[in-house]
Amino acid sequence: MIILGLTGSVGMGKTTAAQMFKDAGAAIFDADAQVHKLYAKGGAAVPILRAVFPDVIIDGAIDRARLSVHLQKDPLQIKVLESFIHPMVAQARAETISKAVDEGRKVLVIDVPLLFETGGEKLVDKTVVVSAPALVQRARVLAREGMSVEKLDMILSRQMPDAEKKTRADYVIDTNKGLDFTREQVQKIMKELTG
Repeated sequence: MIILGLTGSVGMGKTTAAQMFKDAGAAIFDADAQVHKLYAKGGAAVPILRAVFPDVIIDGAIDRARLSVHLQKDPLQIKVLESFIHPMVAQARAETISKAVDEGRKVLVIDVPLLFETGGEKLVDKTVVVSAPALVQRARVLAREGMSVEKLDMILSRQMPDAEKKTRADYVIDTNKGLDFTREQVQKIMKELTG
């Protein structure tokens, strides 16, 4: 089985590309979706965050908007948060890999926003970066509910520049030319990987 690391900066179309890989037969591990599970009511991260930021817990779940406010005020807290979230995500990733092997999948896509930033490229066989021009990226992200220029700038400050990601990737998917073009690129990669 080939493990493919899928990444891209915020607003580049990574979620859409991941769904296209799934539609083409790949198994998917979505790191962001796993974090959402950890933050949900009954999630493993809730008691830990309750101890650090009790005001971010609403109805037994972590309110991401409130957590974001804390992290914007004190960016050093991001490292603290990651120190316990990343191992939890790694455990879920290992379970997904095992399941994909048992299912006889040829390709497993690991969808990780900070793949290169966290050294995650060492855990995969090949890497794919989704990309779009910076103006398109900003327009996409700022159109999201609850997003602000300040929040976007904080997110981007933690992400490797798109140009650097593209030079490090085995494959680059351009998401600026419509869904059909993006899908064609995904299918071409899947064909190359599976023969």
